[in-house]
This record gives sequence, C-alpha cells and structure tokens, in this order.
Amino acid sequence: MLLLRRKVLSICNSCVCKRNYHNRTAVYGFRPKDSGSFKLSSEIIKARCKESQLYQLISAYREHGHKRADINPVDFTRKPREVPELDPSRYGLTNDRTYSFEGLLSTTQRKGSLSEAIEFLNQVYCGSIGGEFEYLQEEEERVWFANRLEELKNEPVNKDFEKMLALEMLKCQAFDHFMAKKFVSLKRYGAEGAESLVAFFLQFFKSCVQGKVTELIIGMPHRGRLNLLINHLHLPPELLFRKLLGKSEFPDTAKASGDVISHLICSTEINVDGKLLQVTSLHNPSHLEAVNPVSMGKTRCRHLELGEGEYGISSWSDKVVNLQVHGDGAIAGQGINQETLLMSRLPHFEVGGSVHLIVNNQVAFTTPSERSRGTPYCSDIAKLIAAPVVHVNGDVLEDVIRATQLVTEYQRKFRKDVFLDLNCYRQRGHNELDDPTFTNPRLYEVIHKRSTIPDKTAAQLKEAGVLSDQEVEEALASYTEWLNQCLQKADSYTPEESYFGVHWRGFSQAPAAITTWDTGCDTNLLRYIAIKSVSYPEHFIIHPTLLKNHVKGRLKRINEGLDIDWSTAEAMAWGSLIYEGYNVRISGQDVGRGTFSHRHVMLVDQETNDMHIPLNNLAEGQATFLEIANSHLSEEAVLGFEYGMSIESPKHLIIWEAQFGDFFNGAQIHIDTFVSSGETKWMRCSGLVMMLPHGYDGAGPEHSSCRLERFLQLSDSSETEVDGEDVNWHIVNPTTPAQYFHLLRRQMVRNYRKPLILVSPKILIRDPEATSALSLFAPGSRFQPVIGDASIRAPDKVNKVLFVCGKHYYALRRQREELGLQDVAIIRVEELCPFPTYYLQQEADKFTNAKHFIWCQEEHQNMGAWTFCKTRFENLLGRKLKYCGRGPLATPAVGISNVHKKEVEHVIKHPFQMD
Repeated sequence: MLLLRRKVLSICNSCVCKRNYHNRTAVYGFRPKDSGSFKLSSEIIKARCKESQLYQLISAYREHGHKRADINPVDFTRKPREVPELDPSRYGLTNDRTYSFEGLLSTTQRKGSLSEAIEFLNQVYCGSIGGEFEYLQEEEERVWFANRLEELKNEPVNKDFEKMLALEMLKCQAFDHFMAKKFVSLKRYGAEGAESLVAFFLQFFKSCVQGKVTELIIGMPHRGRLNLLINHLHLPPELLFRKLLGKSEFPDTAKASGDVISHLICSTEINVDGKLLQVTSLHNPSHLEAVNPVSMGKTRCRHLELGEGEYGISSWSDKVVNLQVHGDGAIAGQGINQETLLMSRLPHFEVGGSVHLIVNNQVAFTTPSERSRGTPYCSDIAKLIAAPVVHVNGDVLEDVIRATQLVTEYQRKFRKDVFLDLNCYRQRGHNELDDPTFTNPRLYEVIHKRSTIPDKTAAQLKEAGVLSDQEVEEALASYTEWLNQCLQKADSYTPEESYFGVHWRGFSQAPAAITTWDTGCDTNLLRYIAIKSVSYPEHFIIHPTLLKNHVKGRLKRINEGLDIDWSTAEAMAWGSLIYEGYNVRISGQDVGRGTFSHRHVMLVDQETNDMHIPLNNLAEGQATFLEIANSHLSEEAVLGFEYGMSIESPKHLIIWEAQFGDFFNGAQIHIDTFVSSGETKWMRCSGLVMMLPHGYDGAGPEHSSCRLERFLQLSDSSETEVDGEDVNWHIVNPTTPAQYFHLLRRQMVRNYRKPLILVSPKILIRDPEATSALSLFAPGSRFQPVIGDASIRAPDKVNKVLFVCGKHYYALRRQREELGLQDVAIIRVEELCPFPTYYLQQEADKFTNAKHFIWCQEEHQNMGAWTFCKTRFENLLGRKLKYCGRGPLATPAVGISNVHKKEVEHVIKHPFQMD
C-alpha cells in the first residue's frame, strides 16, 4: 500500500480550458484553466453606443492617460507631455451638452458636462497614478481594472492608517540616520528616497490577509532590505549589529561562512489586523534579479506542501503569494527577468501570479534612465506577458496605498502577474559612500533641494491636523532609544539556531565523514514498477515505434530476466521513491521524452494528444507522484526555480536536466551564487540534482562536455585532507544503471541534503555493455564510489593500473580485450567529490607489484577531472599519476571529424603503450 500523505483530487473531464498541455483534464501539477464566461451587459453596450464619442475619449484616457500622469517626484525637466489622443475635439465632443456617465465611468455622478468628465478622467488617469492595462487580453480584466481604479481614486484613505504609515516612514528614515551615525563607512543600501516602500509593504500585508493569504514569500534586492527586516519582520537588531561588529550571524556550531548584511533574511509570523501572516524573505546574491525565479520555485513548493494551487482541486493558489521586488535598472537590463516572466504562466511553473514591485530610483547605479533602456518605462517588460502596470508617485502617500490595493486585488481576483512601478529616488546615490553628482548633477540638484518623503508626508498630515509634532517627537525618541539599547546588547547576543525549520525537522548538516546507505529494493517490487512504467489505458493510442522498442523492449527485459538498461533503472528509482512516499519532479527541455528519446515517462495519445504518465498510476490510492515539468528554452530561470523548490522541503526529489551538459552555463549565475554556495553562505540546504549529459562523440566544440572541471573547481574538497560528506556538493560520473539507481535513491534516504552534480551519459543509455543485473538493485546493495577491476585473475601480476572516470571506461575495456592483456587493471572513479580516498586506496593496494599508474580521460588535459585528481592522488594516496588523454585546447572539443577520429584512437590505444 502506498503511503498516503494527502487527499488525491480529481477534476471533471468536461472542464473546458484555454490551453491544453497534452491533456483536456488534469495531470499531476497541471490544472487546465476555465474558459470564463464574462460578457458585457446589454445596458453597458447600449450606453457605449449611445455615448460613443464620449466613450472613445474615455477609452483614450484609459489607454494613454499614463503618459500625462505626474508620477515622477524628481522630474527636473518638468516638460508637459503632449498626448494628442486625449484631445476631445478628435472625437467630436463639445461642452455645450450634457452627457450620460452611466455604463461608462465608475462614478456616483450619473451625468454631466464634458468638462466634468475630463476633470474626473484627469484626476484618475493623469494624476499621481498612471495605469497601463488596456492591452490586457481578457475583456473582463480590462473592465475590472478601469472600474476599480476609478472607484479607488475616490475612496477615502483611513486617516488613522495614514498616520501610522507616516510615523513608520519617519522611523525608516531614523533607522538610516542611526546607521549612518553609528557605522559611518557602511554601505547599507538604505531606503532613503524610497521610504514609501514602507507604505507599500504595510498596505500589501493588509491587502493580502484581506484576500485570505496566509503566507508571503519575498524575493528582494538590497535597497531598503534592512529597514523591512528590522522594523516590520522582527529581525533582532542585535543580530544585525553583531554582524557589523565582525561576528557571525550564525551560532558558533554552524558550518557557515556567512554573507554581507544586505543579504540577511528572516522568516516570521506577523499580526496584521488580528490575522497571522507568515512572511519569508529569501537570501539573495548581489547578482541582480537572480533571486526572482528562486522565490517562485519556493512558492510553488509551498503549494505542493499544502496541496493547493495546481496540486489541488483548483488551479489557483489561495494561501501563498509570491512578491518580487525589482530595481528600475535591473528589471530592464537583466535577461533573467524575461526568462522568469515567460515561465510564469507555464504548466508546472505557474504560481498563481506574482506581485512585482519596482523600486524606481530614476537611475541605475550611475546610469540615467534614458541610457539604461530603450523603452519609455522600466516596467515595459511586463508587456511580454500582458501584465498590467500601475505607476505611482512615491511622494503621494494616499495614492501609494491605493496603487498597492489595486495590484493586490488584481492578483487575488485573476491570479496573474501584476506590476507596481513605485517612482522615487536615491537620496545618496548607489550606496551611502557614493557621490551621485559626478554623473547626474541636475537630478541631484532637485533631490538635495527638496524635503525627504517622510518629512514631506509628515508636514502634510500635520497641516491637515492628522499628526502632531509631539507624536512625531515621542515616536522617534522611543524608536531611537530602542535601537541604542539593541546596539548595547549586540556584543553579547547569541544567534538562534533557526536554519533547520519545521519543514526540515530531523535533518542536519552532512557529517565530516563518509557514510554508507542501503539503497537497494525488493526485486519483485522493482519488477512490478518496471512493468507499470510502460503501462497505459486500454484505448490509449501509443506511437508504434514506442510500442515496439520502448514498451515491448522493457517488458521483454523484465519478463526474461535480462540486464537492466539506463532508462529502466531510472524508472525503478523514481517509482520506488514514489512508493515510499516521496514526490519526484524533473524539469528541463523535453524531459518527458528525454533529449535522446530514451526516457518516455510521459506518453502522448497519437489521436487525442492526451498525456499519460504511467508512474502516476502505480496503485490505487497513490498519494505521491512524478511531475514532468517540460520547461521553456531557458536554463537560468528554470534552474533557479528548481533550486527554490529544493530549499523549501527535503521531501521531494527535485531534478534539473540539461538538454546537453554544457547548457548549464546559461545558468552559471545560479550555480555560482546559489547551488554551490547556498549552504556555506546561508545555511540553506538543497538536495537539487543537476543531470548533465556528457561524452565526446564527435559533436564538436559544444554539446560534448559538461565542463566537469568547473564543478570540481567550485567544490571545497581538500587537496591535503581526506574529504567528508560535508563538502559543498557531491559530484559523480556513474558508469552503470545500477549506480545511477542507487544515487537517485541515496539522495533521498540520507538524513541530510546536498546538491548532486550528476554527469550523465549519452551513448551509454543504449550501450548493451552498460547494463546491470537486477541483483545489483536488491536489498543490501548500494552506490560504490569506486569500482575495482573484478576481471583480473592474478592481481600480483598486474604491471599497470589505469584510473578512469565515466564512459571512457568501456572504450578502454574493449581495447584491453582486443589486446588480450591481463597485466593491466582498470579502476573506475565513480564519485569525484567527496574524493573517495579510502575506496581508491583499497582498490589500488590490491595490485602490489604495479609500477605504472595512469589517469585516462577523453577530455582535454586542461579539462575533465585530471587536475583535480592529480594532486589528491599524490597528497592523499602517495601515488604519482601519469596522464593520458587529449592535449590542452581552448574549446571542449575539435570540430573536424578526421582530427576527432585520431584523438579517439590516441586516447584509447596510448594508455596500453605507455611505460
């Protein structure tokens, strides 16, 4: 019986959807969208026809009004923009008659003059809010957006709430002043000039709980981060000050190197209007916007954990919202945003719409906006997915509140991405030590002459009688005293051990030792899984080639007791993990079929185009599943997304497979800053598996190598001390299906999580020699970091030992058989990191009379595992290695077939000729 962890939900077969993903109903992780039935009422249509000229003007304001809106608080040009589309004479309108507003405008005024209509339209669309929404593809969304914007503009803002926000903005300013005074040379990336961020966040929290949200996951860059953490997310100021005094943000027992203060995070439960909201901010690197797909992946995994979103009965997420905070220069300039946005509405990647906040500083680092993008707005990338944008002037507190309400309500109603462009400025330049007047003198002339946003807001509320001088003085005095007290306690403050939270209970960091894990399974169960992995419904029309080669071939292999091939071993590994209560997810480009057309865990009916995933039908009442996330043609955003899923929970096997191994370099930023170093910097564990097809088969400079040397160089494996499993990641190059099976299972059964870099084969997936007997999958079996040479009958007669990693082993073995040699042993290094010193010593010591030890590889000398292994063999094993492989080269492989053939001949024959 399968372990039942959540209720299995179904969806009606008659559901009509807008987009079919090889299914008219549902597959695990995908729920088709309802087509919707929105229709304008006949009364509205009649009203538009009756007042068609006025309606044309209204439509023009809704589409073009933002061009005239006063949204820039530091516009030093002050040139009014001509917007000819807003000229009423274009539409034959005159001011000598009364027009009906019913059905046209969301206002309590039923009729009025042209001047009154224009006054209303200017107030809504050309004031300190500008909306872009007329390009939305659904009429329902366009109508809703216009109506809600017009309603909100005339809804009064609660004065008590406005007063509270003003005081919080003043505290935000006071925090930056405190930090500047106490830590003079600190680059803190404060909120100065963008203090209206406070109004956004506090209104956003309020709107979220009103929309029944219980969890919020935030991906955010440096700007204003410390203010948010300290003032609103309960990060202890003592922790920040301790860090600034040169101490770690983690307890002394933690194996962590830490990070800069602008990357600090916290996860906390806050009380909003009597309701609890769990807010989690994510660690980010200094690579701008890189955290955004990670935040989406973590959000998606929360959906999975809660059984909601596309993992539940509805395709919408009711409880969890993703917030992405951007900079104006970064959102326009970083390609990761395009990848992430185009992923946001794809099956298996959708999170029910993210809210995007752009902190628009008017300048990117030192580059003015007209030189940092070729579009009118930094938010124009939103139009890639037809997401609405609300521009707002950060000086106008009431409209910041309204704009925040609007975008949150849109996300809650339609579960789609939406953008808020918060126009503000940077008081002191890119960081507090920078002089921005070097490059932007006119802009900063305006900034330095004006009151700050908090001071200006407070002055307006004082004038309106909402706020008093005494209230301001008392609030700031109390706040500053609190900060001073926290600073005094900082030196003695001890950080809490909070990095293994509730979802990671029972897990720990990897040990500084080598452990072994029994990852074998009952062979009857594995036979059952293998058979079920190629089953399909009775009336399902399968492709004839798949039926012949894949389905019947696997059934024959199992029924006749033949050795197990690569794809069958994979199916058995995944199926057995599903049987034991783990979810499995693999993403990448066409991973359902597999780049080399070998996997076929996703079958498609040749007549209906419906999709069937056999491993999701192992047994009745199945509670855990395989998710096939065929991705768009992206590496960076997708890998970041999968990393985000992997850090949320250890219960799911998360795999990203590159189409070819070298495709990973499109995601190098995430590999460098998240996957390889996330645990070391932030104490955030990940069990992400990266599968990278690798092998020199004459493909040319690209698609031959997964750049194994780069991953080895990024490891913190020691050259002089024996590795434990606490290295930053594990790097393997398995040569048999059984080894692959055990690696996938080991990744989940261990009580810790480490990223696994799995150098995977291309030609071996169909090589009849690269198969494994079913007994090698049985209980008591496990992954072997080193595979010795069992074919040697007389170890004492061996004169030469070849060490090899990966598929090159098979070519060397065939060459040895052709030569009929018994004095040459071949040892396979299956795991490179942690370096298997003990196992290598065991195998090498068997050949007591061997005089020649050679490292053999098909990669070029400046690539592959040679330089990594050479020093470790010398320092840890006391053995000098000779090298046999291709010579140094600037590219991974040659592109001339004749040269490739000569190289192949050399790397196969020369090891046996060397002395």
